[in-house]
Amino acid sequence: MVMAQSLFITLKQQHSHCNIDVLAPAWSLPLLERMPEVRLGIAMPLGHGQLGLGARLALGGQLRANQYDQAIVLPNSWKSALVPLFAGIPKRSGYLGELRWGLLNDARRLDKSRLTMTVQRFVALGLPADAPQPPDYAFPKLAISAEQRQQVLRKFQITGNGKILALCPGAEYGPAKRWSVEHYAAVARAKHAAGWQIWLFGSDKDKVVAEQIDRLSGGICRNFAGVTSLAEAVDLLSLTDIVVSNDSGLMHVAAGLDKKVIALYGSSDPGFTPPLNATAEIISLKLDCSPCFKRECPLGHTRCLADIAPDRVLAALDV
Repeated sequence: MVMAQSLFITLKQQHSHCNIDVLAPAWSLPLLERMPEVRLGIAMPLGHGQLGLGARLALGGQLRANQYDQAIVLPNSWKSALVPLFAGIPKRSGYLGELRWGLLNDARRLDKSRLTMTVQRFVALGLPADAPQPPDYAFPKLAISAEQRQQVLRKFQITGNGKILALCPGAEYGPAKRWSVEHYAAVARAKHAAGWQIWLFGSDKDKVVAEQIDRLSGGICRNFAGVTSLAEAVDLLSLTDIVVSNDSGLMHVAAGLDKKVIALYGSSDPGFTPPLNATAEIISLKLDCSPCFKRECPLGHTRCLADIAPDRVLAALDV
């Protein structure tokens, strides 16, 4: 969703007065609310993999009244192209995927050798089919208001001065994308000794990992994992100075907030979905066995991440 903002920016550059509504999972609506280009976020009533043909038909009927000129379909499934068809949207753009002839009438063939990054693939759909590729793209830029910042400061009773280091140790995809808790704790201890506040972020699924980091670092961290909504996590991240993160959703959020991001890559490819901002620093050992794109290390050692020493991250933080 963060990378999709680059598409929304492109659409505004191409058509300055266009209105952009986004049909997306309900959990992602707080991100859309922080994108100035988006007029309205619309919650998709079905989960991943659900057909729900009747629900899609009903939703299409509801959206028909908005008289959209174009739908850009980012997912490659045929199900995702049904609502725009049912909504009677005259131009339906997307890449050819699962049997989408007819569902899309502005169907593009994806040249993966030219569009090597996810953000390039998104942005290209906002340009004419014959536009030069790969396209230029703008970095995402989430907008957080002063009031939103004040609300999270009040709610979580945040006080104190000094720089704030955010650690994002989660990775929903699996352990092959997670730097070790011991390494995160070593970074936390070193920066806390230098006078920094250490904040931990993550979803409810990351609570155990975050608690382990806090315990190993001597209880010096402020642990927000599992106790914030996504909106609150985004607003809190906007208050931090530097973010150390696995390749995860929060990494992209931090990049969209224009934070200095130290991004740790193991099983995934930093060339495909890098953090999108000018100051981000990617740390990847580029071993022969990576990227493997596996949830768990098929060789059983996860050296692609385990061998990234805390000192290397600390050196990046001190630049």
